[in-house]
Amino acid sequence: MELDKATSIIKALAEGIDPYTGEHYSSDSPYQTADTVRALSVAIIALEKQQKSIVRHKNLPRGAGKPWSEEEDSKLLDAYNNDVSIKELSKLHDRTEGAISSRLLKHRVINK
Repeated sequence: MELDKATSIIKALAEGIDPYTGEHYSSDSPYQTADTVRALSVAIIALEKQQKSIVRHKNLPRGAGKPWSEEEDSKLLDAYNNDVSIKELSKLHDRTEGAISSRLLKHRVINK
């Protein structure tokens, strides 16, 4: 099941609505108890957080999180010393700008 659909179903339940018929549950329904509504709200927050994480991960460059080789480090430092911008370096190395900055910091080429 897609996360969007699961979230939609759980939101309806938390609002006391049957997600399939649109009818409101009676006040004595288990979906209307305070603890159930709170539990469903926690589930919604968790699913939405997971969705954001998945979207972020899909938008990361392919090299994000991969270890750096000596060769890649050398190329990075050479390019930076030849005035290639961090933005351009991130494209060249298929990594985030933050990763490039962190690597340059590690090599003490830049100060924060």
